[in-house]
Amino acid sequence: MMKKLIIFDLDGTLAESKQPLTHEMALYLSKLLVVTRVGIISGGALSQFLKQVVSQLPVDTKLAHLYLLPTSGSALYEFRNDAWKKIYEERLSEKEKDTIETAMRAAAEETGIIDFSENAYGERIEYRGGQVTLSALGQQAPLPLKKAWDPKHTKRHALQENIAVRLPVFSVGIGGATSIDVTKRGVDKAYGIRKLCERTNVQESEALYIGDELESGGNDEAVYKTRAATCTVTDPADTLRTIKTILSAA
Repeated sequence: MMKKLIIFDLDGTLAESKQPLTHEMALYLSKLLVVTRVGIISGGALSQFLKQVVSQLPVDTKLAHLYLLPTSGSALYEFRNDAWKKIYEERLSEKEKDTIETAMRAAAEETGIIDFSENAYGERIEYRGGQVTLSALGQQAPLPLKKAWDPKHTKRHALQENIAVRLPVFSVGIGGATSIDVTKRGVDKAYGIRKLCERTNVQESEALYIGDELESGGNDEAVYKTRAATCTVTDPADTLRTIKTILSAA
């Protein structure tokens, strides 16, 4: 049966890290939105979702069926009256942001994994409202460098563990290929899925989550705290095949 709600990770699942949807992915995502509601949840800010996803979709896409959950589910947006409307945001205060940044810098120095004196591709620490993100190489690092930086997750796990010890009242998780995301305690992808299910009046068991890092320690692991069904993909090409399979059975 077609799930009443299908939720996707973004980077590594619908698109390569910070890259726009391919034309074919945008076309088939638009087709999926005709037959069911779709949520997208990832660590990026809303602007990144609009750039990577929304701006790539065909002009006749049924955006009323699309829900955006930026900053790891700490916010939810839906399309109403020709605009993206914020439904909620678990925003971090300026004081919390400063506390988190201090912990990130201390962890980077103690582990020796990041040297802030070296040049980076854009800012290494970004405040995204509901989340603070540490990007080891900088926010605009080229994709090949990002993929080569931590292929076995060892650097990110070391940073995550060190930062988590320093920030026991926050949630600290692995983000993209080079990043660590910090949100309010208890705010993660499971939180976002629960809030989206409440908003759409869909039971968690009637939802499907599709992501590329559902393994232990991966950035989709929190999804297992919900009752949503899961589907692991290896990359955007695999996701596209999965969407086609779902549509063929609709």
